[in-house]
Amino acid sequence: MSMELKYLTWTALFTALMWIPYILNLIMVRGLVDAVGYPENPKPMAAWAQRMKCAHYNAVENLVVFAALVLIANAVGVRGEAIATASAVYFWARVVHFLVYTFGIPWVRTLAFAVGFVCQLVVAWQILA
Repeated sequence: MSMELKYLTWTALFTALMWIPYILNLIMVRGLVDAVGYPENPKPMAAWAQRMKCAHYNAVENLVVFAALVLIANAVGVRGEAIATASAVYFWARVVHFLVYTFGIPWVRTLAFAVGFVCQLVVAWQILA
């Protein structure tokens, strides 16, 4: 398996697991019945859990773009150090983004997002060049 596909797999797995902590918080705050139901006046999750949920949504939205680009590169046989490195950096940028978003660190969150976006552009450039 190529390095970019390996990092795509890790990114997808990480994104798939992001929901667990904030759902556990939801269950702790609301109780199991209200957490799986539709209470009229639901208790809000903790602030960190709300931020984590937003980080998860952002990760899902960006995974669509990143995955499409990596899979296109793989399908057309475009490989190289730039794509492998961009894939690794993308994964770690998403880990940092998730953590700093959860802890409410605004400038680092934006920087981590921007790094991930640049990684997507690098992969796209490699495909189109």
